[in-house]
Amino acid sequence: MFNMLTACRRVAGPRTRQTLALARYASTSTEEKFRVLVIGAGSGGLTVANQIYNRFKAAGKPLNPGDVVVLDAADYHYYQPGWSLVGAGLGPKTDFRRPLASLFPPHIMHIAENVKSFHPESSSVTTTSGRTISYDSLVVAAGLKINWDGIAGLPQALADPSSGVSSVYSYDTCDKVWRDVDALRSGNAIFTQPAGIIKCPGAPQKIMWMAWDRYQKSGRGNNIKIDFMNGMPSMFSVKKYSDALNAMRIERGVGAEFQHNLISIDAANRKATFKKTDGSTVDRDFTLLHVTPPMGPLDFIKGSPIADPAGWVEIDQATLRHVKPEFGNIFALGDCSSLPTSKTIAAITSQAPVLTENLFSVMDTGKVSSAKYDGYTSCPLLTGYGELMLIEFMYEFVPKESFAKYLGDQTKRRRIFYHFKKVRSTIGAVTPKIGLLSAIIRTFFLGPTGVVWW
Repeated sequence: MFNMLTACRRVAGPRTRQTLALARYASTSTEEKFRVLVIGAGSGGLTVANQIYNRFKAAGKPLNPGDVVVLDAADYHYYQPGWSLVGAGLGPKTDFRRPLASLFPPHIMHIAENVKSFHPESSSVTTTSGRTISYDSLVVAAGLKINWDGIAGLPQALADPSSGVSSVYSYDTCDKVWRDVDALRSGNAIFTQPAGIIKCPGAPQKIMWMAWDRYQKSGRGNNIKIDFMNGMPSMFSVKKYSDALNAMRIERGVGAEFQHNLISIDAANRKATFKKTDGSTVDRDFTLLHVTPPMGPLDFIKGSPIADPAGWVEIDQATLRHVKPEFGNIFALGDCSSLPTSKTIAAITSQAPVLTENLFSVMDTGKVSSAKYDGYTSCPLLTGYGELMLIEFMYEFVPKESFAKYLGDQTKRRRIFYHFKKVRSTIGAVTPKIGLLSAIIRTFFLGPTGVVWW
């Protein structure tokens, strides 16, 4: 049976550094205390941990090595934006995985455990092994949960190499996407997107457009019918880009149904069932089915004292500090947060400097600084081999484009943007460790708020 836990970065691997970290903090006490505790060693957690340490140093108030600790039991860090490239046949998935322990510089401590519960009233957490870890300040950067079981039959279909069902949202299956796409000679290719919040909301379309282009260039375009079955009401949340993508869809002859949410898969009979907003269902036959699974908050955050009613860490959308004054030493960023913007790595890298500045200011003066996050996020949406639409926007789905004044309207697909993405991936695959962010940060451009990483 296909093990979905590996999609949450639970893959066996080297633990040398992690073992050392545990040994360093072993003691007869059941409680440990740190200046800054970061939950999660994804792109957000690793980035902000290093920035916080450097901010104190730059202010002439350096922290001691080990004052900043990251809590995460994963063996590997995955650069997930690369999975769409793997699904398009542009590189092996191993290019986008690094041993997590190799990404920590000596001054950042790593404890290879996960959080079981939060106790903000005592500024502490309890780990899954029962350890109590206390903090002066807490940063939650734990990501979100992919609900593979939210679609009946999906785990079984993904585990079957002949099912025609795949997804770029898992390290285990992103290479299966390419095998299925490349092998298809005729039939119905369906690409789905669920209703609700997902990370990287452009990814469901990225892989569809790359498949479309592959079929056109290989002479199979007339034999393969492509449809986009979308649980959302439009092609994209920002009207400007949605209109451009829909016009391109019509021009390319790609079918679409909106507010159609995938609820079950019958892999043996190659049937997918979708639920409409009126509660009725419709079945569609498929030869190839690319699935974007539903997503939501992590179980250990949902229902905790720091979560909002929907299960996300409830923070101020400008300062990234918890909205409850009594939890003023808690911050969050990235996919686990309540921030009303798209969950992307570009959003994280715009959030991290703001969080860092405000956390430093609170620890130093008791008050937040003037640093504010405006909701900036980016989706470099692949629309074919050699072209990309660079989508950038902020809160309220207002476009905030970096290159419009130099290159014109960013709804136009451009080769230069495509190569930005390709170069980033190549650098990430071949460059050795550079400080903390090896394999996390691949390349960058100068966006409207400074350096923005793709």
